Amino acid sequence: MANNLSENSIGQKAHPSPIGIAITRLTEVTVRWTSKVGPIKLGLLIGLLALAGGWPEARAVMVQSLADAFLQVTVFVALTLAIFYVLQAVFKVDAEALLARYALWQVPIAALLGMLPGCGGAVMVITQYIRGGISFGAVVAVLTATMGDAAFLLLAQAPLAGLGIFATGFVVGIISGYVVDMIHGTDFLRYRDDEDRPIRSLASRRVDSIHWRGLWWAFLLPGLFLGILIAFQVDTQALTGTVADVDVAVWVGVIGAIISLLLWCMISTDEPQDGKLADQTSTDKERVADALARVAGDTCFVTVWVIFAYLIYELGVLFSGVDLQAVFSVWGPLVPLIAIVVGFIPGCGPQVIVAAMYLNGAVPFSAELGNAISNDGDALFPAIAMAPKAALIATLYSAVPAIIVAYGYYWLFE
Repeated sequence: MANNLSENSIGQKAHPSPIGIAITRLTEVTVRWTSKVGPIKLGLLIGLLALAGGWPEARAVMVQSLADAFLQVTVFVALTLAIFYVLQAVFKVDAEALLARYALWQVPIAALLGMLPGCGGAVMVITQYIRGGISFGAVVAVLTATMGDAAFLLLAQAPLAGLGIFATGFVVGIISGYVVDMIHGTDFLRYRDDEDRPIRSLASRRVDSIHWRGLWWAFLLPGLFLGILIAFQVDTQALTGTVADVDVAVWVGVIGAIISLLLWCMISTDEPQDGKLADQTSTDKERVADALARVAGDTCFVTVWVIFAYLIYELGVLFSGVDLQAVFSVWGPLVPLIAIVVGFIPGCGPQVIVAAMYLNGAVPFSAELGNAISNDGDALFPAIAMAPKAALIATLYSAVPAIIVAYGYYWLFE
């Protein structure tokens, strides 16, 4: 009898319960996730939780901001990125070879690559410039035409305005590039082949975890359906009902936004887990898988900045009682200039905030137009690292057409 009890005890220890296994795995995943997040991102998440728990009014604003960001922005940005990245992967676009082959058309090709949503085309041009393959005018053209990840936000929320800005940036970029080459010559600040210089690439944002991406897509697809309904002014509550007296669409939006925040914390800018990035020599399956990882990474990056833009605007109005739109209308002539200066900040985050404020009606179209021309997105990071003098001069040159176009539109139409 005693031996049987002993054997049963040993058997129980050797075979833990499913609940125990689940708790152990959850603990391990949590520890790994927390160590990967880092103190800054973790602090931001804790701050948001504390704000939501401390003020009921702020909690209501945060819930609505999270739902709006996911249903009105994230789902459409993800759709746009998926189409763009998958087509790019399938057709194996090699922009660097295109630039090297058609030397006489470098400026318009560079402007076209800059006009494409995201920063990939601009980074290609900067890399080719560092290798001595293109003129400085082409660099000015691409940095003038690009508007980084804010382009996806505009395409998702205001496609006509976005297309108008793309076309304007493309034309202005070509003119600026050719003018610079006419003034300075095509060899101005061009690197020589014998110069010893580092060639670095800008790693793409990506989410490599298939399980987390699957969970994200599980909310993204119904969110896209609900987002389309909301865009067409359909009453989603009458269609889907409520849970705990809250619209199902709000639940989907809030949970989807929270998952996006968690994936943002997991974004990797290093080599993917399989040890290599998908390139021109990869198989179609590898390139598509890499594209989907980038879709999740870039979309969650844009989502986080949109959420912060919404929260800054809504919480600012809530706590200060100040109508920011009325304030900007009083300082109207200076708003485009402020937006242009913000465009000098490297990275896409501040530019996404300007785009979100334009979509919210807080800043005029002229400000968004000036910011789109002056900002260089993430392409400015490798430019500063590899060619700081050229990056500074090109950024200053882009300010000239930004001021002319923004204030020209302001005085003529606003």
